[in-house]
Amino acid sequence: MATDISIDVRVRFAPSPTGFPHVGNIRTALFNWLFARHHGGVFILRIEDTDTARRVEGAVESITDGLRWLGLDWDEGPIFQSDRLHLYQDGIQTLIREGKAYYCFCSAERLQAVREEQMHNHLPPRYDGHCRNLEETEVQRRLAAGEPAVVRFMMPQTGDTTVADLIRGDVTFNNAVLNDYVLMKSDGYPTYHLANVIDDHDMRISHVLRADEWISSTPLHVMLYSAFGWSPPVFAHLPMILGPDKAKLSKRHGATTIGEYRDQGYLPEAMFNFLALLGWSLDDKTDLLTRDQLVQNFSLERVGKTAAVFNKPKLDWMNGVYIRGLSPEEFAARALPYIERDLPASVSRPLDIEYVARIGTLVQERAKSLAELGELCGFFFQEELSYPADMLLPKGLEAARAKEILAAVLVLCSSSQEWTVENLETLVRPLCDSMEVSTKQLFGLLRVATTGRSAAPPLFETMEVLGRDRTLSRLAHAIRLLDA
Repeated sequence: MATDISIDVRVRFAPSPTGFPHVGNIRTALFNWLFARHHGGVFILRIEDTDTARRVEGAVESITDGLRWLGLDWDEGPIFQSDRLHLYQDGIQTLIREGKAYYCFCSAERLQAVREEQMHNHLPPRYDGHCRNLEETEVQRRLAAGEPAVVRFMMPQTGDTTVADLIRGDVTFNNAVLNDYVLMKSDGYPTYHLANVIDDHDMRISHVLRADEWISSTPLHVMLYSAFGWSPPVFAHLPMILGPDKAKLSKRHGATTIGEYRDQGYLPEAMFNFLALLGWSLDDKTDLLTRDQLVQNFSLERVGKTAAVFNKPKLDWMNGVYIRGLSPEEFAARALPYIERDLPASVSRPLDIEYVARIGTLVQERAKSLAELGELCGFFFQEELSYPADMLLPKGLEAARAKEILAAVLVLCSSSQEWTVENLETLVRPLCDSMEVSTKQLFGLLRVATTGRSAAPPLFETMEVLGRDRTLSRLAHAIRLLDA
């Protein structure tokens, strides 16, 4: 189905602050943002905060922080539904007055009993219409007595309702199995169904792009638009995101909130690119796309109908590509907060950005995420290394021999007039012949002595960045460790 762009494009991202934004929420925001930017339209941020019982402290800030981190700037908002209650109350009174909605006084206990009976009879659970045809005098008497009531929509009980969807095509529902949904709760707050329809109309939303879990509710929304005498927007329901096991993406698949991925050291441009490919593709071969390329090429025609699989190894690969693409200065600036966060408290702060940049030249090619850097780079900042003496002994090298080699290296390096990679290698490498030790043994011994690790960046580059004093001090410490 072709996208209708004959109208001004106005779309919205409308999260509920009942939790922190997960990748499915943010993917929806991203698709709306791309659609708006591609068509020169408007992207609106609306906070659907009418579920007061489930509201989570800090969720709104997490939503806005996540959008800003990814660069999803909004043109209007954030608009809070809690500031617009009068619109929903006016709307519900219009529906009641016109006989399109009704008060329901059923208790939670009665509704539960009805559900259990329907399930026992193998029927789909739905409201049984108990209050649908109450006399107006009884309704007013019970309201006047202060009896709690919700307001339900009076769904047609015959015929079909067809939803036109840009991704799924026409989807038809049998009205007989649909529910008389609650539109207004007993506390006077609207449900999602009423508020989103009124808001989308009031904000002139042209296209509703949302998760396909809402498609079963869309017949109600279509009927609500008709009940108010309004034209509905164009609907496009986006495919679900599944874990590698094809189950719905959840915490057991790893981090799921956008803030967790940020904290784990993923670059926003990598996450932007990765999320754009969850359900959309340019072709069957292109994975790396810039923000401008995605805006230029995004269309709903290339959004798939089937669920997308969250492939974390692909995200890790993509993040590594973007990290390697950073300039040394940009890498140092991005890496600094993560390194400072993860280094031991004994390391003084703030760190020297120029020193971090020099370290970056050694580790940038190896890093898959910025959160790895505290572990990869820690030895560059620590004054004292802690490791067992036997780490200094590569296969075939005894303690006395290792001590002799370290002492020779210490003498040579102490006499070096120029602390550079080339000069250090020129001094040290000939020891392989003069002391009859293999390159693997010599370099392995020096790597542990200078870094406390058996795996580290290239040896002489590391020694150069560590500097003369720190390197010599570590060689001396290794000799003492072998003496112990």
